[in-house]
Amino acid sequence: MYTLDRKRIFVAGHRGMVGSAIVRRLERIDCDIIYADRAQVDLRNQAQCFQWFEENKPDAVFLAAAKVGGILANDSLPAEFLYDNMMIEANVIEASRQVDVEKLLFLGSSCIYPKFAQQPISEESLLTGSLEPTNEWYAIAKIAGIKLCESYRKQYGLDFISAMPTNLYGQNDNFDLRSSHVLPALIRKFHEAKVAGSPAVEIWGTGLPRREFLHVDDLADACVFLMENYSDGLHVNVGFGSDISIIELAELVARIVGFAGRIERDESKPDGTPRKLMSSDRLNAMGWHARINLEAGIADSYAWFLESKWSD
Repeated sequence: MYTLDRKRIFVAGHRGMVGSAIVRRLERIDCDIIYADRAQVDLRNQAQCFQWFEENKPDAVFLAAAKVGGILANDSLPAEFLYDNMMIEANVIEASRQVDVEKLLFLGSSCIYPKFAQQPISEESLLTGSLEPTNEWYAIAKIAGIKLCESYRKQYGLDFISAMPTNLYGQNDNFDLRSSHVLPALIRKFHEAKVAGSPAVEIWGTGLPRREFLHVDDLADACVFLMENYSDGLHVNVGFGSDISIIELAELVARIVGFAGRIERDESKPDGTPRKLMSSDRLNAMGWHARINLEAGIADSYAWFLESKWSD
């Protein structure tokens, strides 16, 4: 057991979807949350990162800072996705060691697993096959982060752990069609089509691939749970427990948004991994389970979208 009560907690990436959700969850705990704004420190810069840690000395760290994006962004910016993410995680993890951080949680991604991993995907599937080519740069960076935490635990005896969330959505999501993931992209597409009175919305690929989605508030709750209840070298999957095809997802989003037109498929575009359902049995056995179902979660995400700059 590890308590976050009365601790100085650094949330790296606090302005992002995951980081902001962790902050909201930590606000329910008696702790001191500290931040590193980009104007203060570039976590890719080793000297700046090390100096910030030396000056602030957090007790615990949630490492949620990352460069993220969908298929198009990953395929267009491979060097940035690999370099930026490796620099962020390496600097934060080493700086945490230097100032004796008590506990660190590194957040990975389900894309670390092989493209054709056996479903549902267990933690032991890591490095057992080839990655999905459209996001391998991001995946390789995240695998490096997992192994950094594992090696720091082995060599230095540090309580650094890793969690692997499935596809996420919710408040503070990215709805930029050039870099967003599938669910926020669908919300924006259907909303704009409804407003414009368009007869149809086009989706990428066949619509047959299946994906699992977890509301970011559920992830934040799982992260706090793991920080307080888990201490081991093996990373832990964090998922919802069931998946849905992309065409079924599109139909669900269209209904929630209120778009009544056609859904057309552009099969010249890539599908990505055929299926990606993670096994969260390890986490569930500890006593944690996701609570926000997909329909309610999408409705919540759409409501946030309508109140944000994205719907202007």
